[in-house]
Amino acid sequence: MRKFLVVLDDSRECLNAMRFAAMRAANTGGGVEILSIIAPEEFNHWIGVGDIMRAEARERIEAHFEVFAKWMRDRQGIDPHLVIREGEPVPELISQIREDPEIGVLVLGAATDKKGPGPLVTQLCKSAGTLPIPITIVPGGLSKEQLESIT
Repeated sequence: MRKFLVVLDDSRECLNAMRFAAMRAANTGGGVEILSIIAPEEFNHWIGVGDIMRAEARERIEAHFEVFAKWMRDRQGIDPHLVIREGEPVPELISQIREDPEIGVLVLGAATDKKGPGPLVTQLCKSAGTLPIPITIVPGGLSKEQLESIT
């Protein structure tokens, strides 16, 4: 089964990427894999404190994932899979793509502010030609109706 890989983070544009991935998967018989990456700088503390912070980060990610997963199951009939990795975002994302041959499309949300589309979109566009899968960039400003019409 072809899977749509989407990144779960705290950005506003993440919502449209999630919606797009779920709708495309539902309309094409695919699946959704949700990747969340815990950056290493979050744990540059004493070992015990770092372990507690890591556990709290995982709990926060799992709670956030459940919100999206419930919507995907209830509205799109898709049961997403969560993957949590630790490390630098771009290398971890590329590693996940290379390690899972079922991933067929990477879906990223683009920010709507004047700072640019976001760090992941900016960095991954530079290496898009070497990725083994296409990237779909979903504008953060699209409405739910516009997403439904293009998926």
